[in-house]
Amino acid sequence: MPFLRNGLARLAVGAAVAGGLYYLGEVLGNRQLFHPYYFRIVMLIGISIILAVSLNLVNGVTGQFSIGHAGFMALGAYTGAALTVYGQHRFLPPLNAASPVVQQGALVLSMLAGGLVAALAGYLVGLPSLRLRGDYLAIVTLGFGEIIRVAILNIEAVGGSAGFSGYASPQGRITIPPLTTFFWVYLAVLGVVMFSRNLLRSTHGLTFFAIREDEIAGEAMGVNTTRIKVTAFVLSAFFAGVAGSLYAHYDTYLKPDSFNFLRSIEIVTMVVLGGMGSISGSIVGAAVLAATPEVLRVWMGELSRQTKLPLSPDIVRQLLYALLLIILMLTRPQGIFGSHEVSLRGLFSRRRREVGTPLR
Repeated sequence: MPFLRNGLARLAVGAAVAGGLYYLGEVLGNRQLFHPYYFRIVMLIGISIILAVSLNLVNGVTGQFSIGHAGFMALGAYTGAALTVYGQHRFLPPLNAASPVVQQGALVLSMLAGGLVAALAGYLVGLPSLRLRGDYLAIVTLGFGEIIRVAILNIEAVGGSAGFSGYASPQGRITIPPLTTFFWVYLAVLGVVMFSRNLLRSTHGLTFFAIREDEIAGEAMGVNTTRIKVTAFVLSAFFAGVAGSLYAHYDTYLKPDSFNFLRSIEIVTMVVLGGMGSISGSIVGAAVLAATPEVLRVWMGELSRQTKLPLSPDIVRQLLYALLLIILMLTRPQGIFGSHEVSLRGLFSRRRREVGTPLR
């Protein structure tokens, strides 16, 4: 749209979108208008979209196979939570009673800290390991995720195996403040989607696709494949760390088991289900798989009460994931969207073709 080529117009549209997200968050967060259980599902869907779209940069766009994304999320979550908890003991005011400006500023600081720590870990892990390919890379990233989880289990400053919810200071217990709002979650969703979209449509983004299509041919054409893969890995880890910080300040209780191997597999499943390389597919896959456990928890609970059978929602969810992947690989191995994207321009263009209006 020519209107959006003007810098002031883009700024105005961005401000309007941010204001709309804030107002929508205020409406959805109102317990009288929107049930808190469904509001929680909406928030978890947003966090899952950030994770899936960020992992898509590595698994879908560059064609690598990372299954340690939960480790980066854990780093972001524990870093962000530790910053706000211990920061209140050192240099931050009590956030539960602070003004909204101070609270949101602390959340932004924790998001940046969590993202940067995760990005640094992504660089340190990716630089040596991304010279590997295929199954070898998957094993390295899996080992990294487990190393992070086991390390957290043995760090008493963040609760160890008991989990982390706060710090008992001499002045009283300081807990993880519930700072995450609908506005920040879906502003982060918008940010990661727009960043990925613009990156992949740029000239630099073509080198990401070149590695996926034929890494040897890319190297022959002068593409520094290791540098590009590390860049994708660092960007993916940064957004995973941001998602982890948002999760920490929404749930306000962290436990290492929330970031185990199954969590990484769940994020990979979101990307595979939607379509490798498709941002739209990652969004749909994340929304489906984030909402499914909560829906199953209600259905299985009701079915268990009616039939008197000990039905576990977690077991049913794992069976459903396995069955879903098998059916998907047999019927549509490229995923729901494949490598295609859904855009408003495409929808409008299709409509115009249907009514016979010539395209310009």
